[in-house]
Amino acid sequence: MAADPRPGALNRRDVRRRFDAAAAGFDGADFVHRHAATGLFERLSPMVLDVERILDAGSATGAASRYLARSWRKSRVISLDLSFSMLDAARKNRSRFARISEVQADAQQLPIGDGCIDLVFANMLLPWSIDAAGFLAEVRRVLRKDGVFAFSTFGPDSLREVREAWAEADDDEHVNAFPDMHDIGDQAVRAGLRDPVLDVDYLTVTYRSSNALFRDLTAAGARNCLQRRRRTLTGKQRFARMCEALDRNFRDGALPLRLELVFGHAFGSGPVPAAGAGYEYRLDVRDIGRRRR
Repeated sequence: MAADPRPGALNRRDVRRRFDAAAAGFDGADFVHRHAATGLFERLSPMVLDVERILDAGSATGAASRYLARSWRKSRVISLDLSFSMLDAARKNRSRFARISEVQADAQQLPIGDGCIDLVFANMLLPWSIDAAGFLAEVRRVLRKDGVFAFSTFGPDSLREVREAWAEADDDEHVNAFPDMHDIGDQAVRAGLRDPVLDVDYLTVTYRSSNALFRDLTAAGARNCLQRRRRTLTGKQRFARMCEALDRNFRDGALPLRLELVFGHAFGSGPVPAAGAGYEYRLDVRDIGRRRR
């Protein structure tokens, strides 16, 4: 497959390889992932949902799948992930009697029939999506009419400290590009999803050293998977320059890392029109709902 020339494009093989390598220790380093999942569950709790089939897209080691299965005990949960090692850990972590099935697949090509899912839950999948528009189109396809798509992702302010520190070391791409909240809502509507509502929260995580930060990122699988990343070794001098720039952010003996967390939900539109039927969606970004907290 030809490389995607766009800035910020990810390499699917590298994403899978990073998360395969991280699977064994992921549950000990997934604080941000768990925090975002909790935020999603809180936003779902006021909704009255008739749920029989749930897709947990980007399920990792299955913590959210197990929670979803407990919350809707009569439902069937599909844990879907690109990483076989993550799914293997998920299978080992769940009860034999849980109504959960693990499926290894690309979220841009869901092996699921049209309109048969009641709830698509995607916690922190979009930052690692090779083709976000393709994934949203697949969500629209598999989601039944009035079904719910609930998701979380990073906003553009996330990892700003790391991005700026690398910019002082070289001109290469090191940190994923995260879209603005309104761009995500616009993409969802263009994919055919209805009535998106989004809100932003901020989380600051502190570290005792830059090395501790990068150990945590590695353990969570969150390292450089960009197609345009440098293919040779970074080199000690460049890495040292980056760490020196990053260390200037220390406050009271701690290195703060600020994350912009975007939460949202949208609704299914029913069957996808037949090819050639012709349909169009228009949206003014000012019309995208924003939850007030």
